Amino acid sequence: MRETHNYVIVGGGLEGLAIAWSLADRGETDVVVLERDTLCSGMTGKSSGVVRCHYGVPSLAAMAWYGVDVFTRATELFGDDMGFRQCGYVVGVGADNIAPLRANVAMMQGLGIDVRFIDHAEMAQLWPGLSLEDFAAFAYEPLGGRGEAYLAGMAFGAAARRLGVCIRQSTPVWELITGPDGAVLGVRLGDGTEIHAGTVVLAAGPWTPGLAASAGVDLDVRAQRAQLVLVDPGAPLPEVPVLSDLAGLSYLCREPNGELLVGNSDHRAPEYLDPDRYPNRADERTVDTVIGKLGHRLPGMPDPRVTGSYAGAYDVTPDYNPIIGPGPVEGLFLATGFSGHGYKISPAVGRLAADLLTMGKTDLPGVDAADFRYSRFAEGAPLVSPHPYQGAGEMR
Repeated sequence: MRETHNYVIVGGGLEGLAIAWSLADRGETDVVVLERDTLCSGMTGKSSGVVRCHYGVPSLAAMAWYGVDVFTRATELFGDDMGFRQCGYVVGVGADNIAPLRANVAMMQGLGIDVRFIDHAEMAQLWPGLSLEDFAAFAYEPLGGRGEAYLAGMAFGAAARRLGVCIRQSTPVWELITGPDGAVLGVRLGDGTEIHAGTVVLAAGPWTPGLAASAGVDLDVRAQRAQLVLVDPGAPLPEVPVLSDLAGLSYLCREPNGELLVGNSDHRAPEYLDPDRYPNRADERTVDTVIGKLGHRLPGMPDPRVTGSYAGAYDVTPDYNPIIGPGPVEGLFLATGFSGHGYKISPAVGRLAADLLTMGKTDLPGVDAADFRYSRFAEGAPLVSPHPYQGAGEMR
């Protein structure tokens, strides 16, 4: 007998598992998740885990705010805190970005997001020892912070299983099965087995374009290299907010052991890679850049040293915003191109996808589902911030 399900989700990472849980939470339990390796073993495990609502696109800000609520209530909802630490989040900008900061904060406040301006004196209290001279303004989200994408994904997966979702690991999908009219009918596994479905949801991160191509669907999603560096400042940092440094184009996160995780916010010269073949470490140039920026921003570090690094890949679209919605052929649903936003909005991605799959619309507050439509690129209508930050590339 041929195996058939209402929904087949390809990709057992954070987004696929969030969608599986959200479907099951609505009573849609005839769902199977197919993961080629082990759960959350792809780019989910490479996430820096920043939780913030600071976006210029209102729908993204609203989705992130929904995520803050879910992460805050994770123990109540899932019996698992997902590793979330509500240490706060600060954006600091130079003089050339005061106007967009004001506009974006006003937009976020209009959505009900808890964000406010703080002055240099308050910032100095929040981040002792930080050099602040080249910052002109700050916006502070007290409910933001850090989490663990891997733990969040596993919590979504465990909750989905409890509700009846079938999750299969070590089950690579080779291609999509299509009918004479081009509609997607299911998937063919690496061993030749076929699984048919009412809808196939592609949520396989940077591996999604190759699978979509097997159904004749062109996805302009590329894997952009992201390099992160771990630094021991010489003395454990106290609890401090995550800092998005848009004056120096980097971000700083305190690790649980008091070290610093330093990432890049300068995306003007992206580097693309094969997600199956790339070195899992930062290159020498990136390490040197990090050391220079960190030495400027934290000049009083007593004995700084690099303790490690790693690399991953963002699955990026041309406008650096995700595609979430029906594909261009019947039977296909896309959740791809998260462009570095995926962790913080994952609870909302699950809800939005489940809404669209079951109702064809969403009641997610502040979110316009049409923003994330596949067709926007062919229409010449990319999703971009009305108030972008100079020098910060497209990731805002």
